[in-house]
Amino acid sequence: MPAFSAVIAALPLAIWTYLVAARGGFWREPDRLDEHAEGAPAPRRVVAVVPARNEADVIGIAVGSLLQQRLTGSLHVIVVDDGSSDGTAAAASRAAAAIGASARLTVLRGAALPQGWTGKLWAMSQGVEAAAALEPDYLLFTDADIDHDPESIGLLVASAEASGRDLVSRMVRLSTATLAERALIPAFVFFFFMLYPPAWIASPRSRTAGAAGGCMLVRPRSLARIGGLARIRSRIIDDCALAAAMKSSGGSISLALTRHARSIRSYGSFAGVGRMISRSAFNQLHHSYGLLCSTLAGLAVTFLLAPLLLITGRPAPMLLGACAWALMSAAYRPMVRLYGGSVLSCLGLPAVAVFYAGATVHSALQYRLGRGGRWKDRVQDVGA
Repeated sequence: MPAFSAVIAALPLAIWTYLVAARGGFWREPDRLDEHAEGAPAPRRVVAVVPARNEADVIGIAVGSLLQQRLTGSLHVIVVDDGSSDGTAAAASRAAAAIGASARLTVLRGAALPQGWTGKLWAMSQGVEAAAALEPDYLLFTDADIDHDPESIGLLVASAEASGRDLVSRMVRLSTATLAERALIPAFVFFFFMLYPPAWIASPRSRTAGAAGGCMLVRPRSLARIGGLARIRSRIIDDCALAAAMKSSGGSISLALTRHARSIRSYGSFAGVGRMISRSAFNQLHHSYGLLCSTLAGLAVTFLLAPLLLITGRPAPMLLGACAWALMSAAYRPMVRLYGGSVLSCLGLPAVAVFYAGATVHSALQYRLGRGGRWKDRVQDVGA
């Protein structure tokens, strides 16, 4: 085998050896659920801020789960109705009334969206302003589709108190109700942790910062130190932007998976999951077509080359490809197991990577056409 061909054939195995051995053990995260999140902290006041736009079908479950938390201290919920037209505010109020907790729920009608802000961050900012009167020890930013177990927030507070964190985030369990979700969602979490290894996020020696926006516990004074949410007001990927701002200011942050909270939003079909990925993929690449090409090339080498080597008919490339594919599948197995998938489905990661590559290209096209970052009938990421 010529030297150049040998190098190309060895690339996937070299990449996966590095990913498994030297990228913060990201692939083992499903075996570390809620690590260091135990204990009984002192009483703390928590205010949950829930931005909501046309979420009437899910917000009742989310609000009800928050108002039934078992934790040391108190929890108040602020729902910011961001221009809903489907009765979101009424659904939230009914959920609180049904469990006799109306006094611990505040529903705000969001003000008009100012220029330069994304809708979600503007709603969150109004919630933070209203929460100040309650003098919370912690702010919880959580989405309108998140169903929290009764222990969820108490564990977050315990983790923050035990480790002195300024931001504690949890990647909730995402919906896998449909065939498309079962095929694609485990890879979404796997790829996210590959980009943002939790061990690196928690380490003060690493500049890596990331968070999962569906569940973020923040100390108000730490948020104020970075200039509040205004600091990141135009960011589409607001959770990771907040984490980066916190960490760059000297804050301590962490991210982990959790079994104590789940998303009840279903993306349904392959097209639905594709739109979810497309909404922010090109923004993640800083709207760079050069980075887009590099990313597509990287996906091809990392995920596709290994199975393609198996059809060369040449023993050495076939062996290298088989080893790389086996290592890739073994790294993916813990995440697939977390979501109840079979061992055989781990072998499908190359095909899933092709889907994600297509969604990334679609994201770039949408941005170019002036339709980027679409969410709840808002276009929030627009190209020139």
